Amino acid sequence: MNKNLRNTLATAVTAAVVLCLCVLAFLWSDRSLTPNQLATGKLLLLVCGCAAAYCFVVGELANNFSQMDKLWSLLPIVYTWIAAIRGGLGLRSVLFALIVTAWGLRLTFNFARKGAYSWKFWTGVEDYRWAIVRSSSILRYRPLWMLFDLFFISIYQNLLVLAICLPALACMGSADPFGWVDILAAVCAVGFLVLETVADEQQWRFHQNKKRLLEQHKQLERLPAPYDLGFNTTGLWNRMRHPNYLGEQGIWLSLYLFAVGAGAACRGIFHWSLIGPLFLVLLFMGSSTLGESISARKYPRYKDYMARVFKYLPLRAFRK
Repeated sequence: MNKNLRNTLATAVTAAVVLCLCVLAFLWSDRSLTPNQLATGKLLLLVCGCAAAYCFVVGELANNFSQMDKLWSLLPIVYTWIAAIRGGLGLRSVLFALIVTAWGLRLTFNFARKGAYSWKFWTGVEDYRWAIVRSSSILRYRPLWMLFDLFFISIYQNLLVLAICLPALACMGSADPFGWVDILAAVCAVGFLVLETVADEQQWRFHQNKKRLLEQHKQLERLPAPYDLGFNTTGLWNRMRHPNYLGEQGIWLSLYLFAVGAGAACRGIFHWSLIGPLFLVLLFMGSSTLGESISARKYPRYKDYMARVFKYLPLRAFRK
């Protein structure tokens, strides 16, 4: 079994267990939650449980394990608007939900143009990484894969999506006025959203152009630069290996600041709802490691790219 893949799976299982315990413990033990917040949290958890059951059952029956990938961009819109409506549609909560809605619609569009959605909702293009993970020496056995599907793909990822939205729960009914922290949260979140949008668009155009050139030349070695490398090194990708991942993590860390502005963070800037964005960072650590191990095997020059360009810091450019 590939070392990177083994480490990624170990990280994923550990994160799943810890996140489940933390969210459940904090949600039921935090005495600062109002009855309305606690009731809303239970409602969100019910929606999350139904989504997890749907992803597992439909994924197993259809043999397509990207069911959660399809819901990833839609569930946060539902969660944040439930919190906003039940909280009385305050300015802070509505702005939080609007930013999440813009994020979700953009991500849904980006995923849809890759063929992920279909009128037969259980079909569509599956994320290529699931097939690679399924082929590992451990998970190729069906019972073990079903357990991985249940606990990581279905339960953990659904719980993570709920967890990153928990700052919206902390904002419900806050008496603290809308202030500079909320403005900072909105500006940073929108800025990271623009970064992620530009990065995804550059990635999409690069691979569409590469696909068109491959149809003409048939051999990858005959493609002109920069398409001859096989992977994108143009635009933002010339300065960072994962500008889209940076944007995604930055959005949710920025949205957490709304909870700080709402006065939920009674100890400086820390509140237990920060656990969702932090676990999202952990997920991207594993996802980026897995993706780069696949790219390094597929493209001869990718290791050189990794050595010359930082993952998130735009301090060096790639030169062929």
